[in-house]
Amino acid sequence: MTTDQQADLQPEGSERIEPDYPKDRTTIGGPRLGLVGWVRWVWRQLTSMRTALALLLLLAVAALPGSVFPQRGVDAARVRRYLEDHPDAGPWLDRLGMFDVYSSPWFASIYLLLMISLVGCIIPRIRQQVRSLGAPPPRTPRNLERLPVHRHTLLEATPAEAVAAARAALAGRRFRLRAEEPGALVVSAEKGYLKETGNILFHLAILGVIVSVAVGHLFGWRGEIIVKERETFTSGAGAFDTLQLGPLVDEEDLPVFSLRLDDLDVQFEAEAQGAQFGQPRVFRGVATVQQGDEPALGEEFAVNHPLHVDGTSVYLLGNGYAPVVTVRDADGQVVYQDAVTFLPQDNTYSSSGAIKVTGLEPNLGFVGGFFPTFAADPTLGMVSSFPDLVDPALVLTAFEGDLFPEGRAQSVFSIDTEGMTQLMKDEDPQTPFSVALRPGESVELPGGRGTIEMESVIRWGGLLMRHDPGRLPALLFAGLALVGLVLMLGVKRRRVFVRVGAGTHTEVTVAGLPKGTDPGLEELVERILAQTVTAAGGRAVPADDVTKDDR
Repeated sequence: MTTDQQADLQPEGSERIEPDYPKDRTTIGGPRLGLVGWVRWVWRQLTSMRTALALLLLLAVAALPGSVFPQRGVDAARVRRYLEDHPDAGPWLDRLGMFDVYSSPWFASIYLLLMISLVGCIIPRIRQQVRSLGAPPPRTPRNLERLPVHRHTLLEATPAEAVAAARAALAGRRFRLRAEEPGALVVSAEKGYLKETGNILFHLAILGVIVSVAVGHLFGWRGEIIVKERETFTSGAGAFDTLQLGPLVDEEDLPVFSLRLDDLDVQFEAEAQGAQFGQPRVFRGVATVQQGDEPALGEEFAVNHPLHVDGTSVYLLGNGYAPVVTVRDADGQVVYQDAVTFLPQDNTYSSSGAIKVTGLEPNLGFVGGFFPTFAADPTLGMVSSFPDLVDPALVLTAFEGDLFPEGRAQSVFSIDTEGMTQLMKDEDPQTPFSVALRPGESVELPGGRGTIEMESVIRWGGLLMRHDPGRLPALLFAGLALVGLVLMLGVKRRRVFVRVGAGTHTEVTVAGLPKGTDPGLEELVERILAQTVTAAGGRAVPADDVTKDDR
């Protein structure tokens, strides 16, 4: 923009403002920055919107390793197995924090810089918005024809009538008007202040979401447990199958309560054909919760309807089957009796699991599968044709030896058979022993080792217990962010100026100045001009009646 153009857009009655740059601001070939100058420069860069967006993108990229590599807080066993399988790369990845991404210092640094950047962006804009809300619209520029949108016409009305008509037209459209000065033939108006308010609200809400997520991570916890029907779970750090505590949470902070899974109702689609056959239609449970001296309460819960106990939400996530197995020794004494959890491997609940009998020397281990509706497929072998208990069967093979060599921890759903011996049939020592049990059936083990029996089948439910103090605030801030986004995108910030010139005919010029792109501004200017003509009580002068002096 040239110097003359800048002068044309200067408000009437104002002096020209010369740029005043800070003394410590560096330009090419200019003075060197001092310490204060460098601090200001770094702060400007950090608190720019471009930097905030870059940090937000960087945070998303930094979170990717958390979904690629196993995380200690979620599955420490997988991390240990990964390190064993990758002896060269594993230790380096561990040093870089790839297995504790969300607790690593570099991830926390990006998170903290993003919050500082957002705060530095928002505070100056809040101050500026507060000042603009109390300030009148700017004065009318000298040359309206240099604005992006402008229209003019000649009226058969007095200048005072034209000014009053323009003010009435703009006030009717809820524009804020600059105070009328005696004898002035200009009108200055502005509207759309909610656009910047929505912008600030959106960024404050985003900051609130980030802080809420951080609070939930620091002060929250989550634990997973498999509970069988008619089994009671008592909360405690050692009772969970997996437990993930926030950095500022101690085991003593966990609430104390007991939960008994009274019943688990799961129903599957048996009438439909095609892909819907076998799909779950009902999945709910009934639990009795006891906390302290309060009376026990029986409550129903489902997938999207968790239980709430002392700020902890209990979700019902999964289910499966647990055959009740009894193992007796050669003398008929019970050496093992329990409902064994088998994990589903497909949509028809073909499940796998392991039974570990440590009451015998050497130990006995059984591995195999449970099939709710047993079927033999010529291609796939043993499968389940339907997920419900229509014809349940437990198929096992047996091993003998040390179940826990060197005391190493292992999954309850598998057996390390490397140092164990597989049992063979008595009648054919070359054929591995295997057994298929139905409920109520018992089979003798080879070599006079005793018997194994499947008494019945019950269900188990996978429960997720979670305490997240930042969940509700994050939801609230997400709603505010949506409101701010609607205001930011739906409201248009517009300035409209009117100038009235006296002559043989009254000349009226209406011009608009948008903030950003505004395709509807041209139509608005035309409508305001038309309303001004109508409200002035005159009429627009036809082009044929305009003289040279009018132009």
